[in-house]
Amino acid sequence: MPIAHHPLINEFPDQRDAIHALKEESTHFQKLMDSYEGLDKEIFRMEEGIETPSDETLTDLKKRRLDLKDEIAGMLREAETSA
Repeated sequence: MPIAHHPLINEFPDQRDAIHALKEESTHFQKLMDSYEGLDKEIFRMEEGIETPSDETLTDLKKRRLDLKDEIAGMLREAETSA
């Protein structure tokens, strides 16, 4: 299976406008996005073999990325329902 990044735009393709709006309006959302993107890059490097962490470390990072994605998804749902 090819290793790929998981940018938010690809994870939520139908919500590009909401992502952009929240990024502009909310510093909390921007911080979540920055954290998500940083973790995604770190996980990618590990999966590519550029960095060699333990399996436990990689699993923990993937869980953190998923938690961030869930929080971002919640904010996107909230933004769409209040629009």
